[in-house]
Amino acid sequence: MAMRMSSLFLRTLRENPADAEVPSHQLLVRAGYIRRVSPGIYTWLPLGLKVLRRVEEIVREEMDAIGAQELLFPALLPREPYEATGRWTEYGPNVFRLKDRKEGDYLLGPTHEEMFTLAVKDMYSSYKDLPVSLYQIQTKYRDEARPRAGILRGREFVMKDSYSFDIDEAGLDKSYQLHRDAYVRIFDRLGFHYVIVQAMAGAMGGSKSEEFLATADNGEDTYVRCPNCAYAANVEAVQVAAPEVTDAATAPPAHDEATPDAATIATLVDRLNELVPGTSPHGGPWAATDTLKTVVVMLVHPDGTREPLAMGIPGDREVDEKRLGAQVDPARVEAFEEKDFAAYPTLVKGYMGPRALGSASASGIRFLVDPRVVDGTRWVAGGNAPGVHTVDLVAGRDFVADGVIEAAEVRPGDPCPSCGTGLEAARGIEMGHIFQLGTKYAEALDLKVLDESGKLRTVIMGSYGVGVSRAVACIAEGNHDELGLLWPRNISPADVHLVATGKDRTRAPQVFETAEVLTRELEAAGLTVLLDDREKVSPGVKFKDSELIGVPTIVVVGKSLENGVIEIKDRRSGERREVPVAEAVAELVAEVRG
Repeated sequence: MAMRMSSLFLRTLRENPADAEVPSHQLLVRAGYIRRVSPGIYTWLPLGLKVLRRVEEIVREEMDAIGAQELLFPALLPREPYEATGRWTEYGPNVFRLKDRKEGDYLLGPTHEEMFTLAVKDMYSSYKDLPVSLYQIQTKYRDEARPRAGILRGREFVMKDSYSFDIDEAGLDKSYQLHRDAYVRIFDRLGFHYVIVQAMAGAMGGSKSEEFLATADNGEDTYVRCPNCAYAANVEAVQVAAPEVTDAATAPPAHDEATPDAATIATLVDRLNELVPGTSPHGGPWAATDTLKTVVVMLVHPDGTREPLAMGIPGDREVDEKRLGAQVDPARVEAFEEKDFAAYPTLVKGYMGPRALGSASASGIRFLVDPRVVDGTRWVAGGNAPGVHTVDLVAGRDFVADGVIEAAEVRPGDPCPSCGTGLEAARGIEMGHIFQLGTKYAEALDLKVLDESGKLRTVIMGSYGVGVSRAVACIAEGNHDELGLLWPRNISPADVHLVATGKDRTRAPQVFETAEVLTRELEAAGLTVLLDDREKVSPGVKFKDSELIGVPTIVVVGKSLENGVIEIKDRRSGERREVPVAEAVAELVAEVRG
């Protein structure tokens, strides 16, 4: 049944919504695909729902093709399974919690590892039942602190999550590869450019982890790639190559220098070149790379406990909040404030140094260093007294860290961890994430089966997610022009947008009658039609709406009908051609079906 714009639940807008910053948000609202309910929560209008369902069907087809089986869990979930895995607490404020009338605790599902695990535990008990892969396409809920970009980062969203269950690591590797290959086919069909990068597993747990990122200049994820080899990674997952440990036997002893008014790296470097010129570790002028900056933050754990964390990173680098957040997850990072300095008097603001930190000190503050800080490397760092820095401070000799942390920013030109070539940086939107979970959830929920020898073995799991509703926005991000959306044909809400240009049926009966006949014939041929049959609407408005809505083929029934032809426009290329009415249906069927 054709969608008729005279009755379709649709209002297009000429201006961008005030809160819309990215093209997909602007255009999906303006073209009548979605409507804002509150921050991060959107209604799918009829056109938008058709696009969403087309994305779902692509995902469903490829999941079914690898033998995965679809089910559907509730969104309202009990507390107990999430408490068993520790995630009731770990999720912190990011999960929606509620109580029923009997004061029972529930949550709105942000993800369903626990439910899948318990379902398999309930039904399977033998290795003969495995492997099995299960999936669902369902609405998820996360209490995003800063929902943004429309449906790209919302508080309610549609996601495909699937899980594989195997008896051993070899089985997990096979299931992982099957899902990975399916994801390649899914994203190839969705019609946007993407890259596959190494990623952090984060709160999900597990080992091997990869992300599928749609390339986008305004994407919120930064990744790096090597122009020389196949290496690509989300910045959170980049592992800095540590230098070789060196012998510090010939290094001069550490000594303090008065450095008043040098509380920043830039001013410190200037003072060093005045006080001790030519004595840097590399023999040249002192530079920011010779300094070790101490950064202190406050970690807030899911149970509310607060823990200071000190980090030593090269002075030419800043802390990358995303990299740091991924390292300390599920804890939340907050600034170290004046009241915190008051509680830890051993920390001298602006002049903190490693000799006052770490397990060997009395501070009680954990001290982690950048991978570049290895034994034998020589630094300048705070002297733990106002206006004082320590020069020739040698790692391993003068201070010992409690561990290593990958928290410093990654820059274009940094050496590739695989081949050493300078890395390139780009931005993208996370569209899919696959993990080898291992036994984390199976152990927590006691998912075991009998193996061939009759012994109980813990099942090994994989986890695989696709942002289905996010995909709609992502496709829009990569498929638009200054006039509106440019849907790929397999995603479009209709095959043909048919425009009857007349303003009044009584004045242009042939235009409307021909449009109706073409609509019926196109539908009989198996095509879907969006028919603009509105009266008292000017042709100009109808043309603008057709360009904004973005159906790939636009058919105009108008003045040229007097000559027995209609106009077919390719929305993507802008090419137009006139076709005899009698040949129009055959031409359109051929064009749509390729």
